[in-house]
Amino acid sequence: MTTTALLRTADELHARARAGRRAVVMTMGALHEGHATLIRTAREIAGPDGEVVVTVFVNPLQFGAGEDLDRYPRTLDADLKLAEQSGADAVFAPGVDEVYPGGEPQVRVSAGPMGERLEGAARPGHFDGMLTVVAKLLHLTRPDIALYGQKDAQQLALIRRMVRDLNFGVEIVGVPTVREEDGLALSSRNRYLSTAERRTALALSRALFAGRDRHAAQEALRARAREVPATHARAEALSALGESRAAADTHAVAKASPGGPAAVRAAARLALDEAVRLDPPLALDYLALVDPSDFTDIEDGFTGEAVLAVAARVGTTRLIDNIPLTFGAAS
Repeated sequence: MTTTALLRTADELHARARAGRRAVVMTMGALHEGHATLIRTAREIAGPDGEVVVTVFVNPLQFGAGEDLDRYPRTLDADLKLAEQSGADAVFAPGVDEVYPGGEPQVRVSAGPMGERLEGAARPGHFDGMLTVVAKLLHLTRPDIALYGQKDAQQLALIRRMVRDLNFGVEIVGVPTVREEDGLALSSRNRYLSTAERRTALALSRALFAGRDRHAAQEALRARAREVPATHARAEALSALGESRAAADTHAVAKASPGGPAAVRAAARLALDEAVRLDPPLALDYLALVDPSDFTDIEDGFTGEAVLAVAARVGTTRLIDNIPLTFGAAS
């Protein structure tokens, strides 16, 4: 097993001999299996001759007024152990003075219009702070590859955009969301949930899976329609089949034609509407089906990659989740 070095300064990191590629996994600590998956993936990409560095830094710029900066868990000893077990060569855990030696930076990275949507609307300034610290950590760690989880889909999209727009010489890799057995996406904030709150929180993944299943049925109908002659009688038969498949989703059928993004949203909305009536209730922030290139809503007729995203509060804990979808993949 790799012996993982704990480094506190960039000078210590820069002094390390480098042979192969350096892969970096950025975290705010409180590491869990989702982070472990990122680290193991980084190990595979870097290879035996490369280096895997895990950063642990709770970035104050990402927390707005009333958010949980002081409450955010700090578990460096456990983080170092998990990083070592997952194959990291080093954990870079700088203090605030190391990352922001002159205090809060006067010059920051702006997330632009994409950073004002969804999570950005709910947490003003969050993405400016996130991109600023990511830019600084990319400079401080000097990686060839940086890996981020797809659970934070808008964050991942913005990092990719920053790297492209500002010509950072680093490859960005997105790693699929890791879920617990009941479907809840792994998050450091899950530990705040009581047993009853966790039952309510499962509505997020249920909603996403309902939207995914609706989408899969739609795409199956599209594929079948392409395989048969385009006669009027056949079209009517396929339409009837679509209604049958959607029998359990009458709201979606009523609001949208089979095959449309609106039907996917409606299917997901059903599960969330039910959770609003639970005890404790789910307080929805947003449900959105967006284009991952700019996080604007997609409309019927859209083809290509999309993200179905949801955010909600259960008690005092705010949770986010999403799944990727592809529309018209075989067209």
